[in-house]
Amino acid sequence: QVHLVESGGGSVQAGGSLRLACAASGLSVSTKGMGWFRQAPGKEREGVAAIYGGRFITYYSDSVKGRFTISRDDAKNTVYLQMNDLTPEDTAIYYCAADAWIGHAGLQGGNYWGQGTQVTVSS
Repeated sequence: QVHLVESGGGSVQAGGSLRLACAASGLSVSTKGMGWFRQAPGKEREGVAAIYGGRFITYYSDSVKGRFTISRDDAKNTVYLQMNDLTPEDTAIYYCAADAWIGHAGLQGGNYWGQGTQVTVSS
């Protein structure tokens, strides 16, 4: 059975940083596309970053490119999202997904999901 557990969310002031972690069990993060998504109140879910394969190929949405970094520790079977220069617009629940896929509109979904972690950025 696949379990994804996010951690690292919290409250931070604008300009601050947070690092989210997604600990996986029941699958290997090195063999699955792993993605981070977020959903703010009243808004659609947005795929923000993904990492794939042995070459650590990465994808970022335009809204986070240059500020967020996705990484992976295969020994810990964990994926991270380093978020820098946060703004109030980054406030959302952040979800980790496995078997993430990229479609014509960007990072669009995954087959397995964590429960989410809240990120709140104040101005």
